[in-house]
Amino acid sequence: MSLYTYVVRYDSGFAPNPFYGFCTLATCKPKIRRYAKVGDWLLGSGSGDKKIGRAGYLVYAMRVTEALSFDEYDVDPRFLQKRPYRTGSRKQSCGDNIYFRKVSPGPWSQRDSFHSLPDGSTNPKHVGRDTSINRVLVSDDFIYFGGTGPSVPANLKDKLGRHIVHWSVGQSRFDDAHLLEEFGRWIRSLGDMTYRAPPYEWLDLRKKK
Repeated sequence: MSLYTYVVRYDSGFAPNPFYGFCTLATCKPKIRRYAKVGDWLLGSGSGDKKIGRAGYLVYAMRVTEALSFDEYDVDPRFLQKRPYRTGSRKQSCGDNIYFRKVSPGPWSQRDSFHSLPDGSTNPKHVGRDTSINRVLVSDDFIYFGGTGPSVPANLKDKLGRHIVHWSVGQSRFDDAHLLEEFGRWIRSLGDMTYRAPPYEWLDLRKKK
C-alpha cells in the first residue's frame, strides 16, 4: 500500500469531485492517476497561496477502491450525475465526467466544464494532459473537508523525516508501513468517512457576498 500526497491548488469540487457518494479524481495529477492502485491512499492538502492560507490543512483523503477508463466512467450509471451541467447548481457545474468518444478508439470529446475554454469550447491543452492517462480513480471510502479541514499532524513523518504534506508542485509517495498505519489511524479518528464540508472556493464566494 502507498500514500500519495499533493497540494489541491484549486479546491473547487472539480478535482477531486467528492459528490454523489463517490470521491473521484478524473482530471489533473496524471502521475498519481497512472500509478495509484486499488487500496492506495491519496491525500490532498490546502494551498499555501497568501490569499488562501491553507497550507498543511487536510482537504481530503481517499482510499482508491476502483479504477476506470474514461470510456467506462462516461457511461457508468453511478457517475452520470457527475457529468457537468454548467448552468446548474455549484455541485452540478463542477462535474468531472467530462471526456467521451463517439467512436472507440477515436479522438476525445470534452463536455463544457471547468477544463473547457471560457466560451465552453474544447480546451486542447487540458484534453491532452488529462487524457494522457486514460484512468479515473474512484473511492467510496473517503473524507472530504474542503476549506474547513484540520491541520495534518506534525508527527506523520516517514523514516527519513519527510512529513506527509507535500508543499509544492508535484506529488510525494510514501510506502513506510508504520507511517501508513499511523496515517490510517488518524484519518479514521476524524469521524464519518464522507463529504463533510464545502470546497474552499465555495466558502470564499460566500465571504465575498
